[in-house]
Amino acid sequence: MAWLLERLQQHAACHPDRIALDGADQSLSYAGLVEAVEALAARFVRQHVTCLALQGDNSHAWVVADLAAQRAGCVVVPVPGFFSTGQVGHLYRQAAVDTVYDADRDVLLPCVQTVDGGGAVMPPATSKVTFTSGSTGQPKGVCLTLDHQRRTVMALAERLAPHAGKRHLCVLPFATLLENLAGIYLPLWLGAAVVVRPLAELGFSGSSSVNPFLLFQTLNTVQPESMILVPELLRLLVLMADKGLPVPDSLRYIAVGGGKVDPLLLGRAHRFGLPVYEGYGLSECGSVVALNVPGDNRPGCAGRPLSHVQLSVGGHGEIMINGGVMAGYLGEAPVNGAWATGDLGVLDREGFLRVSGRAKNLLITAYGRNVNPEWLESVFQTSDVLRSVVVFGDGEPALSAVLVAMPGACRSQVAAAVATLNEGLPDYARIANWVLAGQPFSADNGLATANGRPRREAIFQTYQAALSRTGHNQLAYF
Repeated sequence: MAWLLERLQQHAACHPDRIALDGADQSLSYAGLVEAVEALAARFVRQHVTCLALQGDNSHAWVVADLAAQRAGCVVVPVPGFFSTGQVGHLYRQAAVDTVYDADRDVLLPCVQTVDGGGAVMPPATSKVTFTSGSTGQPKGVCLTLDHQRRTVMALAERLAPHAGKRHLCVLPFATLLENLAGIYLPLWLGAAVVVRPLAELGFSGSSSVNPFLLFQTLNTVQPESMILVPELLRLLVLMADKGLPVPDSLRYIAVGGGKVDPLLLGRAHRFGLPVYEGYGLSECGSVVALNVPGDNRPGCAGRPLSHVQLSVGGHGEIMINGGVMAGYLGEAPVNGAWATGDLGVLDREGFLRVSGRAKNLLITAYGRNVNPEWLESVFQTSDVLRSVVVFGDGEPALSAVLVAMPGACRSQVAAAVATLNEGLPDYARIANWVLAGQPFSADNGLATANGRPRREAIFQTYQAALSRTGHNQLAYF
C-alpha cells in the first residue's frame, strides 16, 4: 500500500472525525476519506484501469481519485485545465491513457484515443506522470515514482512542520504538481485540513486571469493558515492590501514559487502582514528543491536546499540536482546522475540558493507557466502577414511581442492574424500585447545577427517603452 494511504489510515484510527477535506458545502473526515478512497480504488480495479487521466476542477472528488489510483496501483496522469484540446490529446497518447476520470461528474470513460495501446515508453515504477505546461508546444511527461513523491513530502514536512498550521487553502489547480504534493499530500501527512474550493470561487478564469477581489473575499471567509502562490497572485494580493482590504490574521505561512519573485514585492507583502517565503523547484525534481522558512529566511534567495536533494552549481553557473530527480521523461532514457536544471544560480556561504536566470531562453510567466518563445514565434510566423516575431514576458502576467509585418500588410490585418492564431493556443501562451516594429530586424540596425537571428536583448531594449504602454496594436517608429 502507498505510504500516504497508510498515514491516512493512522489518522483515521486516532482521529476519525478530524476534517481532512474542508469544502464550501460539505467536508470529509479522515475516516470518510479513507472509506471513499477504498471504494473508488475498488472501482478502478474492477474496470481494469492501468493508466488514469484525472481531470476536473479542484474538488474532493479529484483528491479521492488521485489517492484511489495509488491504492489501485494505477499510473495517474493529472490533466491541466489550461491545456488546449490538442495538448490533451497528446497527453492521452503519450501516456497511453486507457481510462479518463472526470472528477466533476464522477464518470469513468474509456480513452478512445489510446484504446489500441501504444504510447511512449514509461520508466519502471512510474506512479504519476505530470505534464509540463508545454514550453515547446507539446508538453513533456515527467515520470515520478511513489518513493520520489514520498521523499519530497518527507523533506517538506521536516522543513515546514513547525510553520504549516492546520488549515491549508489550495489556491493553485490540483493538476499543478506543486499544489498536488505540497498543498494536498503534505497537509494530509501532517493531519491538517486541506481547504478545497472551486477555482472560480477563488477568482480564476482560465489559467492566467484572476479576480483579486474574489480571491481576497475567499481568503477572509476561509481564514487559512497556509497557502501556495505564484508571483502574480502575490502581486495581486499586495495590491488589494494596498487598497485597504483586510489581510486574514490567520495566515502563518505563504510559499511563493513558480517564477521570479521581486525582493521588493516580498518586502511589501511582509509590511502588509503577509508571511511570504520564496522557494525554488521544478517538476523534474518533484516540485520543491529549496525553501525559505521563518527564522531561516533570506530575501532575494530561494532558501536552503531540502534534505532529500544534493544541490550544486556547475562550472558555468548552472544549478545541478542530485537525489530527488524524476525517473525520466516519457519516451526518453531513464535519468541517472545529476540533473542539469537549465537555471543559473549561486550557493552562498550559509547554503542559501540564489537563482539568477536561465541558461536558455525559456520564459516563466508570473503565473508559473513555462513558454519557449521560439515555439510561439514559429507559430505566429506561419501567418502570411507577419515577417518576424520576437516574444517576451519572463516574470510578467502576460506575453508580449514585437512584430515585423510583411510589406503591404496593414495593422488591421496583423491584428486579425494575431487574434486568429491566439485562438489555437492555450491561454497562457497567447500574445496579449504587441507592437509593430518600424523596420525589419537586421544586422545593420543591430537587431539581428549576421545570419539573421534576432538579438533579443537589443530588441527588448529598443521596444521596451512601447511594450509597456497600455493597449494593443501599436506602431513603434525605431
